Amino acid sequence: MRFSQRIGKNPSIKKIQLESIDQELMNGLWNVVKMLVLDENKLYHNGNFSKAIWFSFFKLPVDKIPDNSFQVEGQIRNYFFNCKWYEVYDFIEFLIESKFETVDTNEFIGAINSQFQREFAGYRLIDEKIAPISNKIEVTEIKEAINQNNYFTSMNGANIHLANSLEKLSDRTNPDYRNSIKESISAVETTCRVITGENTLGKALNALETKGIIIDIQLKSGFEKIYAFTNNKANGIRHAIIDDHKNPDFEDAKYMLVVCSSFINYLIGKCKSFNISID
Repeated sequence: MRFSQRIGKNPSIKKIQLESIDQELMNGLWNVVKMLVLDENKLYHNGNFSKAIWFSFFKLPVDKIPDNSFQVEGQIRNYFFNCKWYEVYDFIEFLIESKFETVDTNEFIGAINSQFQREFAGYRLIDEKIAPISNKIEVTEIKEAINQNNYFTSMNGANIHLANSLEKLSDRTNPDYRNSIKESISAVETTCRVITGENTLGKALNALETKGIIIDIQLKSGFEKIYAFTNNKANGIRHAIIDDHKNPDFEDAKYMLVVCSSFINYLIGKCKSFNISID
């Protein structure tokens, strides 16, 4: 983490990018295109590279292709930085689908995915297509859980856990997926303990019915298993890390944050429905 981030002058976290591309992601994607595609096709106007782009992507007359490679790259760059966010992704997919001989497709896909992950984009290249790994519903669940917990004084602890989970997940320089998961489940534990007065999540889940919150047995069992996952010694989430362990990844941590946020929203909604005070 950089000095400016450590002292809070330059935040190291960002929101999941679903319907936009911020400047850092845009620059990162362009750098990958420039280094792994354009620089590998320096004689643009002498080969099929520029013709393919003008004919099949831009759909412009090929006799209007500039006479030198600098002008060709200039027009491509101008398009890239001025088109809509989804057109940037269209262009990246086109470059992959075109199978240019000078482009290492696997290297290109890996580099693009690295930028997606580093800049917290809600997409990944899967089977050579850009596919969403997040959606508006997931993002809304996280935001709603944080906002609701911030509203109730007794939920301050849960709100801190959720905010910490999101921060550790979205940290661009040093993401901490293991502790993001730990913070997510801790937010649920705090919420259940506030509602029931019990001192552990297991007891709190069982005590919800005494407060009038009836949870379907299968739904309850499912969340108990999710809690058990965080207690699994093999992943070192709520236990000391052992030699032979599995490191959680972005997908694991994001899933836990979304699921835990949704469950918290569910519990708070139930409290409102049955007039259970959690102030």
